[in-house]
Amino acid sequence: MTGIDGQADAVRVGLIGYGFSGRTFHAPLIRSVAGLELRAVSSRDAGKVHADFPGMTVHADPRALITAADIDLVVIATPNATHAPLARAAIAAGKPVVIDKPFTLDLDEARDLLALANRHGRLLSVFHNRRWDSDFRTVRAAIDAGLVGTVTQFDSHFDRFRPDVRDRWRERSGPGSGVWYDLGPHLVDQALLLFGLPEGVQASIATQRPGAMTDDWAHVVLSYGQRRVILQASMLVAGGVDRFTVHGTAGSMTKRCADRQEAQLLAGMRPGDAGWGEDPDPLVIHDGNGHREQPAIPGDQRQYYRGIAAALRESAKNPVEPIAALAVMAVVEAAILSAKTGATVPLALTDPERNAAVRALSSATVQI
Repeated sequence: MTGIDGQADAVRVGLIGYGFSGRTFHAPLIRSVAGLELRAVSSRDAGKVHADFPGMTVHADPRALITAADIDLVVIATPNATHAPLARAAIAAGKPVVIDKPFTLDLDEARDLLALANRHGRLLSVFHNRRWDSDFRTVRAAIDAGLVGTVTQFDSHFDRFRPDVRDRWRERSGPGSGVWYDLGPHLVDQALLLFGLPEGVQASIATQRPGAMTDDWAHVVLSYGQRRVILQASMLVAGGVDRFTVHGTAGSMTKRCADRQEAQLLAGMRPGDAGWGEDPDPLVIHDGNGHREQPAIPGDQRQYYRGIAAALRESAKNPVEPIAALAVMAVVEAAILSAKTGATVPLALTDPERNAAVRALSSATVQI
């Protein structure tokens, strides 16, 4: 394989979808990673693609991109309800696949895709890019170092202040829309990396904004014995709250501000530019004698696509194994059921799925 910029053995990437996620995250990150070459995009708006990448091949039909002979990897960054059918088509065409989160709409779709990828011997990965955020990396390192002892309560917030309902698929009524499908997978994936699979899920999900057509508030509690992990997402939080609050047997810690990579990308910064991923907001650690500050660890979401390139070119480990993403979907689904019934819901995983997910989560690394 030789990429269009002359990279020998470059993996030629086809990106399906050039909306917010495809344009803001996937395209810049793919183009910043040695060994990957963005060769084509599937979009109904060729003008938008060409405004960013003059001369880029644009397919109006995603199936034309999937079957193109010069595409080695298919990246799916489309509305959530289309993830599974497009991934099935790509795997059937013999292509490895990256799917933006959420993996699928439900657990059954996730199982079908994982089984299909295994039958065809094709890489299947899910873009859980927030594993490589500065805020999460900083808190994870502090927990691993035992700075607050045994964690008893972990609060993780992904809040916005967007009081006006916008006309976009994420905010319309339909399968896979709403804040829990949008931000919940990030919150869940990080929690599973830290603490493994919960014993039960209890959730409240609501629609709060005037005119909203789908959920815009979610409060989900994961139970781990005496430990509680609290996941919160809202579209009506002005000024924000701490991104992370962690309490433990030896103290507490707070991380006020979120990772800056999304804001940097929206401002036009290219991954790898000076200051990329740097986080000036420190971790604050409290104990009975006061508090101290610890610098934040930089974030770098390029590591996801570096991992994909290594997996395809060098047979390295998949940076996000599909069984781990399947476990995320089990929590997402359990929360929806809990919100409907008011019950605490266990994960609907088989014993083999549970064991495989535990292995994948415990062996996952987040490196710079």
